[in-house]
Amino acid sequence: MTTISFKNVVKQYDKTKVVHGINLEIKKDEFIVLVGPSGCGKSTILRMVAGLEDISEGEIMFDNKVINDISPKDRNVAMVFQNYALYPHMNVYQNMSFGLKLKKTPKKEIEQRVHNAADILNIRDLLLRKPAQLSGGQRQRVAMGRAIVRNPDLYLFDEPLSNLDAKLRTKMRLEIKELHQRVKNTILYVTHDQVEAMTLGDRIVVLRDGYIEQVGDAMDLFRHPANIFVAGFIGSPPMNLINGVAIKDDQGIKIQLSENFSLPLPEKAAGKIKKTGQKLVAGLRPDDITLKSENKQLKNQYIIKGRVEVVEPLGSETHIHLNIDNIKLTAKCDSTNKINLNETIKLICNMDHLHLFDADSQQSLI
Repeated sequence: MTTISFKNVVKQYDKTKVVHGINLEIKKDEFIVLVGPSGCGKSTILRMVAGLEDISEGEIMFDNKVINDISPKDRNVAMVFQNYALYPHMNVYQNMSFGLKLKKTPKKEIEQRVHNAADILNIRDLLLRKPAQLSGGQRQRVAMGRAIVRNPDLYLFDEPLSNLDAKLRTKMRLEIKELHQRVKNTILYVTHDQVEAMTLGDRIVVLRDGYIEQVGDAMDLFRHPANIFVAGFIGSPPMNLINGVAIKDDQGIKIQLSENFSLPLPEKAAGKIKKTGQKLVAGLRPDDITLKSENKQLKNQYIIKGRVEVVEPLGSETHIHLNIDNIKLTAKCDSTNKINLNETIKLICNMDHLHLFDADSQQSLI
């Protein structure tokens, strides 16, 4: 159980910077997820914390103690990798106990720790099996068990679920969340999957090109994205983002999205417009574009018409991909509605949930 502080941390390979002076405070017992596309620096940050990568500039501190020059074996961290990294010739018990044996931990204590971890992960009946006899999910549990037996101050997870199928990933997400609730240690978790990030993290750190774009809990990032990148990255399906310009007519200030398609700006958004002609990006999540026939009672709504191009039935809901004056939008509706291809349908936009970004700075205006 430890706090982690990043102070202007830089990672540079020759002349190429891959992490650009990040600052971040992680609280004791917090579950922090680093998320972003490939190449954003998230695994590099994790490896610097573990001591597997040198820090080019800045400081990383555990409980206010600088650990830049402390060797990996003395940092008391445990790492769970994407590829499990199990010894194929050892059984589960031997894999989980190997690190403790190297530290010359008493045999009785090793046995107790391994059995306690096996009970937490429900793998006690697998202790005598070899890795080749295990499923992917079972191997990942063993890798987690090997980390648990060390009683570390900090757990580091590097995309541990990437090799699993969709159903098993969902199950393992739940198990990792339950593990954190039981062991209550600080966890730093890396993933490229924003759904994984939102369901697991107490807070989420969104990274791009070695910079931190935004830090917050899942709903804060979902409802109040700081910029266009976060808006498009967080949420599934992603937010509809449409380029436009600010115009003014007898009805007030609007955002003109195409020749025949504009949206009125709510008072809150209109107050942020500096001048007509300002380049803007409008954002509406698919949840906020629904069928007019569903008759939702919204305080501030706007009706649009669109032609259906693709229908994705997902059981409890249906995603509708629309064309409105050559602009592509995604909407959601209840699965009981019958939607036909090439049909023109009426939809309601929840304008209270409209996001507005400046096209030049990419930053949120509201």
